[in-house]
Amino acid sequence: MSLLQHLGWRYATKKMNGDVVPQDKLDYILEAARLAPSSSGMQPYRIFVVNDKALQEKIKPIAYDQPQIVEASHLLVFASWDGYTRERIDTVFNEMISQRPNSDQEMVNAYKERLWSLYEPLGQQWHAQHAARQAYISFGLAIAAAAEQQVDATPMEGFLPPQLDELLGLKAQGLTSVLILALGYRDTANDWLVDKKKCARRKKRSYNMCKPVFP
Repeated sequence: MSLLQHLGWRYATKKMNGDVVPQDKLDYILEAARLAPSSSGMQPYRIFVVNDKALQEKIKPIAYDQPQIVEASHLLVFASWDGYTRERIDTVFNEMISQRPNSDQEMVNAYKERLWSLYEPLGQQWHAQHAARQAYISFGLAIAAAAEQQVDATPMEGFLPPQLDELLGLKAQGLTSVLILALGYRDTANDWLVDKKKCARRKKRSYNMCKPVFP
C-alpha cells in the first residue's frame, strides 16, 4: 500500500478492542516520531509511553472519560518544553557536535548565539507555543507511521494539561503536556465510525505557488 492508501485506511478510532500493539510496531512508530523535523533541530519535546492500565485509568477522567484512554494498548503523551533557555540550547547543540565531530565549532557557537538572541526577547508564552508546534510535527508523523503499521490511533487534544502534568510529574521536568495519541486496534463490532466514509475537504484547484490548494 502507498502512504495515501494507508492514510485513507486510518481514522480517529472511537472504540478499541484492547489488543496489544507488538513492540516492533511501537518501536517503528516512535522512531518515525523521533526522526521528525523540528525548528533548528531542537526537538523541544519528549514522548512518554504509557501502557500501565492503572495509570491509564487515572488519565481517563483527565481526558473527559474518553474510552480509548483505557482501551488503548499504549498512550503516547507528547510533552513540550515550557520555554527555551541558553542552557537547553547549549545541551542540544553539544549533543549535535558529539555526533558530528567534524563540525565547525565557531560556526555552531555563532548560530547558537544568534538563535538565543532571537528567542530570548520573545518571552515565555511564545517559547511554549513554539515548542508545542514542534511536537505537533512529530505527532503527525507518528500517526502516519501507525497507519503504515496498520495500528489504529486516536489523536487527542481533549484533556486537561495541568492535571496530566501533575499526574506525570512533567512540571518538575520543565515540560507541559500537549497531545495524547492512543494506539491500539479498532473494535469493529462496536465502533460507530468504523464503516463511515472518510470525509476530507477536496482540493478545488491545481497546485500553485501563490494560491491555496484549499479554500
